[in-house]
Order: sequence, then C-alpha cells, then structure tokens
Amino acid sequence: MKILHTDHAPQAIGPYVQGKIVNGLLFASGQIPLDPTSGEIIGTTIEEQTAQVMKNIAAILKEANATFDDVVKTTCFLNDMNDFAAFNEVYAQAFGEVFPARSAVEVARLPKDVLIEIEIIASVKA
Repeated sequence: MKILHTDHAPQAIGPYVQGKIVNGLLFASGQIPLDPTSGEIIGTTIEEQTAQVMKNIAAILKEANATFDDVVKTTCFLNDMNDFAAFNEVYAQAFGEVFPARSAVEVARLPKDVLIEIEIIASVKA
C-alpha cells in the first residue's frame, strides 16, 4: 500500500489522505472545489466548481502516473440534482470519450457547503 500526496491538489481537511494505492488501484478521497494553494472555494456555479474538482482530480491522477482514461469508477455527490445536466457537460469534457462507471447522488450537504464532490477509483501501474 502506498499513500499518495501532491501539493497540486487540496490538502486533506480532516483525518484522511488524498489517496491510497492498493494492488494497482488508486482510491482517491472525494475532491471538492478548493484551490490547492489558498484552500479557498473556487466558483459559485456548478460548472465552475466541477471544473475545479476535475483539476484537483487531474493532479492526483498525475501524481499516480495515471490519467482520466485510467479511472474505472466515480462517485459524484451533488448538492442539487437540478444541476445534473450542467455538471454532466463539464464532467464529460474531462473524460473525453473514455467514460468510467459512475454513481451520482443528491446529498443534503457537502463540506464547506460546496455544490459538488467527486471521488474516484483508478487503475494505476505499480
């Protein structure tokens, strides 16, 4: 098992790590739209916040020598399911044409009252 850490994604704001690699799989903690440097929330719309979340995920994947093509599963937590179509547009752009399996659910509240949180599982090379 390897603990993953990068300064190019937000630091953990609780008792967890950015990600762990176990048996060739990266299990990344949920990412919210925080700027990795300032720790401030980026964006006020679902599109802006999703774009920042995808940047944070990209940084974690890069640290694991992986790309969005290696993501096998995502779990997406939305504050409001009415944002689903707008969220999907930004999400789809990040993945291109190789989509992972996915769950998307509406939740009552997210950390720091953001609009979106996404966690991933990716296949990585040892």
